[in-house]
Amino acid sequence: MENMYPECLKCSNGVLVPLSDYGREGSSIRYKAWVCTNPECGFNIRIDNGEVSFGKVISQSAK
Repeated sequence: MENMYPECLKCSNGVLVPLSDYGREGSSIRYKAWVCTNPECGFNIRIDNGEVSFGKVISQSAK
């Protein structure tokens, strides 16, 4: 089955792909963020401590 991701409504050139992370105690957090695949767009939606935010700059972690 092929994954179908939603089109980015900000740029219409990329799609939003899910990113996962790990919580403070090591538990997996699926779909913590959705990020546009168009590097020029940079749109993202994140969930941090139960709060939904969008538009924050997402950078690569040094970890």
